[in-house]
Amino acid sequence: MSNIIIKAENLSKAYQLGEIGTGTLSRDLERWVARMRGKEDPFLRIGETNDRTAKGSSDIVWSLKDINFEIEQGDAVGIIGRNGAGKSTLLKVLSRVTSPTTGRITGKGRIASLLEVGTGFHPELTGRENIYLNGAILGMRKKEITRKFDEIVDFAGVERYIDTPVKRYSSGMYVRLAFAVAAHLESEILIIDEVLAVGDAEFQNKCLGKMGDVSKGEGRTVLFVSHNMGSIKTLCNTGLLMEKGSLDFYGSVEDTLNRYILKGNKPSKYIAPKNALSKTIFINEFSVLNKKNIEAQDFLFEENIFLNLKLKVNTIESSALMSVTLQNSVGDYLSTFVENIGKYSLSISNEISLKIMLPSKIIAPNSYAFRIAIFHSNGIVYDLIESICPIKIIDSGTKMAAFEGFNYGNFILDYKIIE
Repeated sequence: MSNIIIKAENLSKAYQLGEIGTGTLSRDLERWVARMRGKEDPFLRIGETNDRTAKGSSDIVWSLKDINFEIEQGDAVGIIGRNGAGKSTLLKVLSRVTSPTTGRITGKGRIASLLEVGTGFHPELTGRENIYLNGAILGMRKKEITRKFDEIVDFAGVERYIDTPVKRYSSGMYVRLAFAVAAHLESEILIIDEVLAVGDAEFQNKCLGKMGDVSKGEGRTVLFVSHNMGSIKTLCNTGLLMEKGSLDFYGSVEDTLNRYILKGNKPSKYIAPKNALSKTIFINEFSVLNKKNIEAQDFLFEENIFLNLKLKVNTIESSALMSVTLQNSVGDYLSTFVENIGKYSLSISNEISLKIMLPSKIIAPNSYAFRIAIFHSNGIVYDLIESICPIKIIDSGTKMAAFEGFNYGNFILDYKIIE
């Protein structure tokens, strides 16, 4: 017996920019007849992928294009991708909020979704009435909803306002109740967009715990969109990477995150300007590399970072020192490494090559850059460059992942409670 609960086949979604009609009544009628017969729109042009960085020439944009995947019952699927990749459109199609332009999606079971603040809520109804309304939409009996009611209200923490129309709720209260309803009512599939970012860090952590229980404990299927890589890695066992409306990768959450980081990486390299060539000793090249020896900017928290240095020596100085300083986003010095470079032998090209490893699991998820100086102990500075080769450490599952976006420092140390 197949455990496939959601199957997407050649799924595509096109949006027309500007005027919607074809221009003539006869063509509008022809389009309607084709739709009634289940055929493709005869006036839908090929169009373009959803690339916001390029100027388009067509008024048709494909938010999703030829997507195929299968999701098994009990899977927790993290959907990631940059802004405009098609993540939210995919969830809307899976939730039956909108229909695909071409292709089809098949699924088993009831779907509870939370796509944006207030999804499925009637603003004029009270919190209590909306709970029963959502349950009824899912096909639940009143008795079943009543059994879950107290648990929902307790989780959301809105007991005092449960008989107040939800239009008077703050966005935080709205999302607390909406998530509680979606997670507690009996559905086989739970779909959550990054709407949880509206809540505070404590509630986000509570929601992640509940989604973990839903997936691992109750065997329900969870689809989760988030920019918080730590949450994705903690909660999900499978990852789906979207890029410009297409499915770029579908596999284990670790492989998906690694591919996402690799896609986002841009070369991070410094090359000496011409006015440095006459200095006694100068930094000729500096680059930041990942474990695959590729220049990179983005690193997962558990990745080692490698610094590749090439120093050019015009005059030998046996007492020359080099310092490498890690700087935060405002230029503060966080940590400095000093090395005596006079002890290194020169190559034929009068170049000293060094590779330095920064250990993983210490530098907190945040943005950083480097400062490099070559100097003499008597105070002479041979060369100095600051705030070069920016890098970003991405939280991929630390204990602080729920607080990503907040500034909780620059280092994560292995604190231990001893009493």
